Amino acid sequence: MTDESKGMWLGLVGVAVFSLTLPFTRMAVAELNPVFVAFGRAVVAALCSMLLLWKLKATLPTAAQWKALAVTALGVVIGFPVFSSVAMRYVPAAHGAIVLGILPLATAMVGALRFGERPSAGFWIAAVIGSAIVIVFALSQGGGGLQLADLALLAAVAAAAMGYAEGGRLSQTMGGQQVIAWALLLALPIVLPITVWLGWRYGVNASPKAWLGFAYVSLFSMFIGFFFWYKGLALGGIARVGQVQLLQPFLTLLGAALLLDEALDGSNLLFALAVLIVVAFGRKMAVRRQAA
Repeated sequence: MTDESKGMWLGLVGVAVFSLTLPFTRMAVAELNPVFVAFGRAVVAALCSMLLLWKLKATLPTAAQWKALAVTALGVVIGFPVFSSVAMRYVPAAHGAIVLGILPLATAMVGALRFGERPSAGFWIAAVIGSAIVIVFALSQGGGGLQLADLALLAAVAAAAMGYAEGGRLSQTMGGQQVIAWALLLALPIVLPITVWLGWRYGVNASPKAWLGFAYVSLFSMFIGFFFWYKGLALGGIARVGQVQLLQPFLTLLGAALLLDEALDGSNLLFALAVLIVVAFGRKMAVRRQAA
């Protein structure tokens, strides 16, 4: 199996983990302050990171790596969790899933601009078509317009794309586990006091269901999922593996239906099939470019 193929499979596992982030976040923010959920999940994951780095006997990052880790932390430890948690207070997880569907294109664009990746023209056509399919789906389900929560979701897209691209490239030298672990520790001095204050200010009384949502986004969305995702990006390339994210909205729709009883109709399957075809085409174009 080639590195690209391994990267695609690892990326798919990461996407499967991340696809349940919005449903479980919506569970948590229904009863807990959304910013408390966003920063609290980072605190829990940072504590896990301490144990991981100790077990790995990891050495301190270099000055250049610290800079890249700061960008990663700003994107995926702070930016995405805050914006997505706030949005999930006001719109269904299914709605958020569709808006976040443009994340693959955003990740590919950041990777290309930031690191000079040069996928083929066919790849970019596939990326644009895939994102267009997702946007059409969003508009058809959202009454043809965007809500204020959509602005938060778009900000979450920008933050995640930046963090995914930077962290994915850094994983080539540090490994995916260390990238997210160090990024979490770097953010800990910021997120810990805010989490404590928000918990005191708004309270932490919530049902087991809400705490289950918090536990998932803390351990899986904020920690374990990145092991697979960053390793996949490092092996297969940010732009190419990033296209696996086109499947995430549809996996999230399924998760929202199972976990939150949100509506899931047959048209979703048609859009999912269209996206699968586009992803396959984009991957084929990327491989052909490499072979050339």
